[in-house]
Amino acid sequence: MNVIIRMRALLLLLFIHSSVFLYSQNDQAFTEPRERININREWKFKLGDHPGAEATSYDDKAWSTINLPHNFSIPYFRSPHWYTGYGWYRKYFNVPAQWKSKRIFVEFEGAFRVAQIYVNGHLVGIHKGGYTGFSLDITDWVQTGRNVLAVRLNNDWSPRLAPRNGDFNFTGGIYRDVYLVVTNQVHVTWYGTFVTTPNLSRKSGIVNIKTEIRNDSNKTGYYTLTTDIVNPCGKIVSTVSSSVIIPDDSTIAFDQTTTSIKAPKLWSPQHPFMYKAVSIILEGKDTIDKYITPFGFRWIKWTADKGFFLNGKHYYFRGADVHQDHAGWASAVTDAGILRDVRMIKDCGMDFIRGSHYAHSPSFSDDCDTLGILLWEENDFWGSGGTQQETGNWYDGAGAYPMNAQDQPYFEESVKNDLRDMIRIHRNHPSIIVWSMCNEPFFTDASTMPRVRQFLKELVQLSHKLDPTRPAAIGGCQRGNIDKIGDVAGYNGDGARLFINPGIPNVVTEYGSTIAKRPGQYAPGWGDLQQKKFSWRSGQAIWCGFDYGTRAGDFGMMGMIDYFRLPKNIWYWYRNKYRHIPPPPPAIQGIPAKLKLTADKTTISNTNGTDDVQLIVSVLDKNGKQLSNSPDVTLQIVSGPGEFPTGNSITFKHNSDIDIRDGKAAIEFRSYYGGQSIIRAMSPGLQSDSVMIETKGSPRYIEGVTQKTVYPPYVRYTLKKESANKDQKVDIAFQKPTLASSEMPGKLASQANDKDTTTIWQSEANAPVKWWQVDLENLYTISEIKLLLPPGESEAYTIEVSKDNQHWTTIATQNVMNKNARYCNCDVDSKVVVRFLKITFTDSINRPASIKEIMVYGTPVN
Repeated sequence: MNVIIRMRALLLLLFIHSSVFLYSQNDQAFTEPRERININREWKFKLGDHPGAEATSYDDKAWSTINLPHNFSIPYFRSPHWYTGYGWYRKYFNVPAQWKSKRIFVEFEGAFRVAQIYVNGHLVGIHKGGYTGFSLDITDWVQTGRNVLAVRLNNDWSPRLAPRNGDFNFTGGIYRDVYLVVTNQVHVTWYGTFVTTPNLSRKSGIVNIKTEIRNDSNKTGYYTLTTDIVNPCGKIVSTVSSSVIIPDDSTIAFDQTTTSIKAPKLWSPQHPFMYKAVSIILEGKDTIDKYITPFGFRWIKWTADKGFFLNGKHYYFRGADVHQDHAGWASAVTDAGILRDVRMIKDCGMDFIRGSHYAHSPSFSDDCDTLGILLWEENDFWGSGGTQQETGNWYDGAGAYPMNAQDQPYFEESVKNDLRDMIRIHRNHPSIIVWSMCNEPFFTDASTMPRVRQFLKELVQLSHKLDPTRPAAIGGCQRGNIDKIGDVAGYNGDGARLFINPGIPNVVTEYGSTIAKRPGQYAPGWGDLQQKKFSWRSGQAIWCGFDYGTRAGDFGMMGMIDYFRLPKNIWYWYRNKYRHIPPPPPAIQGIPAKLKLTADKTTISNTNGTDDVQLIVSVLDKNGKQLSNSPDVTLQIVSGPGEFPTGNSITFKHNSDIDIRDGKAAIEFRSYYGGQSIIRAMSPGLQSDSVMIETKGSPRYIEGVTQKTVYPPYVRYTLKKESANKDQKVDIAFQKPTLASSEMPGKLASQANDKDTTTIWQSEANAPVKWWQVDLENLYTISEIKLLLPPGESEAYTIEVSKDNQHWTTIATQNVMNKNARYCNCDVDSKVVVRFLKITFTDSINRPASIKEIMVYGTPVN
């Protein structure tokens, strides 16, 4: 009998132990003073607006089951159009009894772009802005047991929210990670530490830590904050401690400074040493919160005459602009995908990224820190060439700043809020060397430019207040007389040659802009960037790192690396130049015999959507040599968990949106269930190949039982008729980059398309050839050209257009004397796709050629 009793007791203990284990795995029971729990898995989703969907009793059984990160438009493959409107998300989560005395927060790292957050039917917050995270205290609305988190989200255009325009896609969704954060009543606030290293030298350094601590309890208490500084080897090298009384329902800011730390390891791209500040809140001897802040020791200096200095040494950086957009998944990129992007920039020998043109994921800054990349972090106040008016949608190109006075205060507060959040979230990263206020805000209606200039000054002042340790930049400042407003000027395109020794710290923030399909030319694509190394210039960034989706169609194919994350030849050129690694031999035509399927790694480390693998399929001949032949290839999940953005399989077709080119194709594969996945690459008549991907973690996948995410089949999205681009008369040449055969002082090429008839472009009189050219920065069909020449000037000229700046087509000629200052109208009956337009003057021998103003009208080619 005693044996039976002991056996029953043992079984009971095993059952209890198993139950606790399962509960902690599935429901994340609280065991630490602070817990941050990823809740990316198993959301319900449906496009459209659904009244009452916030209620706990709402029936969502017919909704799709999806996982985060997610995007309204998955699968997305660079379509110039995308879904605009509402989408609803619902997530069920359990609150264990142990959390009853805790504070519970939900943290979103990004949701584009107006999010209404409900818990158990109660509206707990609204966040406006698609590129910065936010945290909401949901303690008062949760209950022990089952809870419902609902998100009503839209990506509608609004005149009152930044950004109003841009060369990018604005697909909606909860496209970054979401977490539940559980703390005690007294805790460090959301991104509540600010770590700096004042008076730093190679011999010694001190650390200043400003820490916000919130007391949400109903009692005043005496608390101690102890901060340990931990070096890259894990050793505590300094400790500082402070005690203070914190009243209930209040936030106190601690200001601590350590003693001197001898010979700290300095952070740099070559040696990205990272330290940690470990903040511990004590109530008596009890630890009630623990918060870790990675940081680095480094100091920077920007100068107008000698460029940029890092840790006291002159440093010229080279890099690329980077968007957050991946094939199939759009903006819904995993942390692993972000890491691959940063590593690819690093791997070609570059050491700088401009985060164009918005705050990127916290993981992006983390990766720049750990891999050693200098980061230009940019706010989302931008414009791009468009109608400069209030358009009501993403597709007609509204100006950067609102025209209507009633919208302006709301818009300005939106930009300032995004700047505040961007700096708060990213301020502890040593990789970040500047905060940029904007990109090309001069693309706005002329009537708003005086206010734009004043507003930029206010943003610079706000940036200095929020972070006195970093300069404030004006990004894309080559027009509009705005380049001297900030501490650093970022010149795009022809700004590289227009602003020579401008008298302010400066960077070429965009050069190149070469449209190319992989493999492309083996050339650097310098564009307007001079090859002379000026002592006053701090660095340069190519436009751009990766292809991306945009309403401008093929204009998004300017990357060194294509949309599927396969390098073009330009990337190999830079790798050879900067790292002396020869390019691979070019693929050649041959007789395809087999496929080769490879993965960047064979293990996905978790099931929460932060990790994935990149799969690459290659076409080979019978001897295993890479071919350029590009037959249709299908990747199929034969067994096990996992998904492509198109579901259980994906087919690549040459010259399609889901492309195979030069004998290669690639896609990112992710899994939300543990288990082994077998993926096979197949093509008719070719030997297939397979890889096995192991996904760690739980829940485990059960073949034939577990239901995978069901994605809609890929269909290129088209706009409804009423919201398509309007046939408006828009000057598409206004303030676009220009080039000329020669220029007279004060009469520059950029003055011919500035909508100011008091300025003029004028060539040198004795130049053997006289021409003026504009880059329209998009692909258009042109309907009309208006040209204003000075009185008495000859109108003998030819107008040519080109898509690639190499092959030109003549579309108009003129040979009439202009007796009065008037516009010459040229109606163009042409279906030629145009990016560049050139005017060559044919009879201005021994006298200058001039243009007072030119206007070009046309329609974007999608």
